[in-house]
Amino acid sequence: MAEYPGSEHERRVPAADLADGVARIFEAAGMGPADAALLADSLVHADLRGIHSHGTLRVPDYVKKLTTDGVDPRAVPVVERRAGAAIVIDGANAMGQIAMDLAMRTVIEAAGEHGIAMAAIGRSNHCGAMDYWAMRALPHDMIGIAGTNALPTMAPWGGAEKLVGMNPLAIAVPAAEEPAIVLDAAFGMTAHGKIRVYAQKGEPIPEGWATDAQGNPTTDAVAALDGLILPAGGHKGIGIGIMVGLLSTLLADAGYGLESGNMEEGAYVGRDGQFAMAIKIDAFRPAAGVKARVDQIA
Repeated sequence: MAEYPGSEHERRVPAADLADGVARIFEAAGMGPADAALLADSLVHADLRGIHSHGTLRVPDYVKKLTTDGVDPRAVPVVERRAGAAIVIDGANAMGQIAMDLAMRTVIEAAGEHGIAMAAIGRSNHCGAMDYWAMRALPHDMIGIAGTNALPTMAPWGGAEKLVGMNPLAIAVPAAEEPAIVLDAAFGMTAHGKIRVYAQKGEPIPEGWATDAQGNPTTDAVAALDGLILPAGGHKGIGIGIMVGLLSTLLADAGYGLESGNMEEGAYVGRDGQFAMAIKIDAFRPAAGVKARVDQIA
């Protein structure tokens, strides 16, 4: 197996201490205290839920984005346009978490009035694990839905060129006494970040996850980082990934596929796109009854 410089030692730390330390790192990278704390909380949340591909593993990448890759650590996303429950958010080239925070707060407020609301987010960047955002709706007796585009790591079914991103989707449905039912899934066999976790540990990935740069099936995690991730469910996985990418980009004029991040007039401009939705259960049926039924299903 190819070598990858990973950590030789692992140790456990309290989640609150980890979040505080990560927030301090982001402050040192130029973020304000509140935004740094939000960014750190999203990463620690992912680690606590076992989504290490979107957890504190991302800290070095995020620092690089904030300090050398052109993401604006002090950007303030704004509501660019609103027509009732239809909302467009200008991410202002901030980290995606800052834009998604505004988006979820806005759709939750709008769904309270209209029953359902959706925000399209443009000029954004990587926003972490999507379940973090969908779950924001749960305390409000709402169903949360969130999706994002991503740089291509998959080929269309039967192809050999990276054209489709993992484009994950999360849906969170509240329950009464049981834990909420939450889906957070990309539409490849695995997430690119999970392959990085295997590479850091020097472990092989499962068969059927990826190919190397020449298109050969591989279990070498480092070789897979240069190759293709295989779609889950073949053409169905590719199809769902394409549609999530379209929902994440078209309504906010964000970049699709290789357009996600680009240089404009010599400066990096984040062109990731996301979408966020909130559905007020009481607008359809009494929330207590719906959540009790979710308990039965769970």
